[in-house]
Amino acid sequence: MNLHDETFDVVDPHDRVVGSAPRSQIHARGLLHRAVHLWLFHPDGRLLLQRRSLTKDREPGRWTSSVSGHVNSGEEYDAAMHREIPEEIGISAAACQGLARIKYFSACAETDQEFVWLYRATHAGPFRPDPTEVAGLEWFTPSEVDQRLAASPGDFSSCLKMLWVQRPR
Repeated sequence: MNLHDETFDVVDPHDRVVGSAPRSQIHARGLLHRAVHLWLFHPDGRLLLQRRSLTKDREPGRWTSSVSGHVNSGEEYDAAMHREIPEEIGISAAACQGLARIKYFSACAETDQEFVWLYRATHAGPFRPDPTEVAGLEWFTPSEVDQRLAASPGDFSSCLKMLWVQRPR
């Protein structure tokens, strides 16, 4: 499917569905919509980050969550997370230990007007990333994420930067 043909629910400021529109219109008009992010941790505590494909229309080549994606029209957050994991990194959601929601974020400029549910799980790999979605995967300790964000904030997606600063401790 062409990414610009995807249809997402448009939501109001309280995350209630009020309509739907193609991806291109939602982004061009700054409409509120929904997304999911997953932080996948190695059993040793390192976090898997993905470098976004250079062909992405939003923040290409930047580091972001292990998995991130839109919630399609008519889809719920949990179903979107279960769909996105195999689409992006080539493993089943069932293979992720302890997959759970950990924090909800309201739509804002940093999230590209997306309401976001952040999930957490554990998996050691291996992964089979989709090259149309993911340019690379790399493990980082939390302190390495802190250091790299401080040294090169432009290397990271706006959403990841906000999620990281506001993450549950």
